[in-house]
Amino acid sequence: MSAPVKLGGFLAAIAAIFGLALVVGRVVGPVDDEPAAGHDTAHDGDRRAAEEGEHAGGHDDAPGTPTAQEIPGGLMVSQNGYTLTLAETRTRAGQDRPVAFTITGPDGAPVTAYDVEHERDLHLIAVRRDFTGFQHVHPVLDEDSGAWSIDLDLTPGTWRIFVDFKATGADALTLGADLAVAGDDRPAVPTGENRTATVGDYQVTLDGDLAAGKDAKLTVSVTRAGKPVTDLQPYLGAYGHLVALRGGDLAYLHVHPDGEPGDGTTQPGPDVVFHAAVPSAGTYHLYLDFQHDGVVRTAAFTVTAGAPATPSDAPSDAGSSDTSTPAEHGGHSGH
Repeated sequence: MSAPVKLGGFLAAIAAIFGLALVVGRVVGPVDDEPAAGHDTAHDGDRRAAEEGEHAGGHDDAPGTPTAQEIPGGLMVSQNGYTLTLAETRTRAGQDRPVAFTITGPDGAPVTAYDVEHERDLHLIAVRRDFTGFQHVHPVLDEDSGAWSIDLDLTPGTWRIFVDFKATGADALTLGADLAVAGDDRPAVPTGENRTATVGDYQVTLDGDLAAGKDAKLTVSVTRAGKPVTDLQPYLGAYGHLVALRGGDLAYLHVHPDGEPGDGTTQPGPDVVFHAAVPSAGTYHLYLDFQHDGVVRTAAFTVTAGAPATPSDAPSDAGSSDTSTPAEHGGHSGH
């Protein structure tokens, strides 16, 4: 056999060996692909899910690992291209103090087109950071300049200004910014849990338990001079409007009422039912606005949310004859 023929056969054999090795390598994979000791593959899964565009906050999301879309409202001054800008970040204490602001859109121009949400184009919530002050008002928009304005009653201290809105063609957002009010600031001493509020001759009680990562049913009951109030008036499309704020960072959480006036089912008191889902354990401050005799009043509560259940907390089915439902154990159903 000639030398060229021998050489060609040798090269063909080498190529076959390399091809076989490549196939085996693809099937088996490199040794370094195995996770190193202590490596958190769950976070890799979260990262890949985010990169693949999975919907944040869905039922398949792992609890305790919120993505950017799951961040509670009100913690940021800018989100999704929209920015809240206060005309002044410092002001004097007093009644009817003017507060102005603009919301700019992704194009940098003031937003002037809004969709109506809960009967208003925009809701402004002003809360003192020690939770001793709360106001829910509706500013006026100057459509020419895009500036909003409203008068607030402000005491010395730091106030958090929340704006809850839905710009036309965009998702609903809640942005927040701090407003410093000059004067002798004397923060209140934190108080414990409070589920009963007295507002004039009205007494409002809150029933229901918050738990991190779960939908909770909350029922508020309104009485006046010891008698149930059964003729509450609609306010913002419901018989009550509830705002929940997390202690510490004042994360703003949406709370949804059950039913609506005139639907043939929802009664005008004394009970008003809400559903809330909180992202973490800890203290939450709840503010209920309700309307009666033509006047809107606010009742404040402080409640503690329990820690989320872990797999080890779940009872084992093996050898258990307990077939009762969560409600039979005093649990609360969601939507």
